[in-house]
Amino acid sequence: MNLAIDIGNTLAKMAVIEDGQVVDTFKFENAGESEVASVLESYPDVTAAILVSSRDVEATESFLKSRVSKYVRFDHTVSVPLKNLYRTPHTLGCDRLAAAVGANALYPESNVLIVDFGTAITIDMVSAQGEFLGGNISPGAVTRFRALHDYTSTLPLRTLKEEETELLGKDTFSAIESGVINGIVYEIEGYIGRISAQYPNLRIIFTGGDGNFFAKRVKNPIFATYDLVVYGLNRILEYNAD
Repeated sequence: MNLAIDIGNTLAKMAVIEDGQVVDTFKFENAGESEVASVLESYPDVTAAILVSSRDVEATESFLKSRVSKYVRFDHTVSVPLKNLYRTPHTLGCDRLAAAVGANALYPESNVLIVDFGTAITIDMVSAQGEFLGGNISPGAVTRFRALHDYTSTLPLRTLKEEETELLGKDTFSAIESGVINGIVYEIEGYIGRISAQYPNLRIIFTGGDGNFFAKRVKNPIFATYDLVVYGLNRILEYNAD
């Protein structure tokens, strides 16, 4: 069994993986020794672990090294089973690269567009030849709502809502909600249209916290998974097993 740990700015996610399949997931505010120990106690057959983090995790790393036979700290120096065509690979977010590896593992020899809906929206492309072609970054839904509220004197703070979004808002609340939600939908549909014209048989993966929300609203065949980064981390761990 493998353990994949993704420690972001606000949340730590852990996943136990067996034979390439996620068998359990955990979320913590922190990923210190006690949190990792609780997962390993539940799954004593874990023998390898990979960790990616935007925080200082020296203590967690020391603990993991003492508990598993194989440990990988994922950063831009670690080998991946993709050809990375990003001009500045040291500045590429490890979560973006892990997601690309995960997409390639799910759909080998396919052109894959990955859209990760979080604080930022990242749009990344993997070719059928196993190349990370690059991608774009734009503000996510929460960031857009917050910007409208913070940088104006009168606009209220709104959030995503499950109800059907109007094309044209009839009041300030619905105008903000429709503007942000429809704006993201049209943005992503625009990317899909342009990229699918260039790359035939394009597969599309939505991931991230708001992935399922927008998968219901974008008019294209889409595979949505919250665990794409985890699948990628596991593939990278296995690739570096020797």
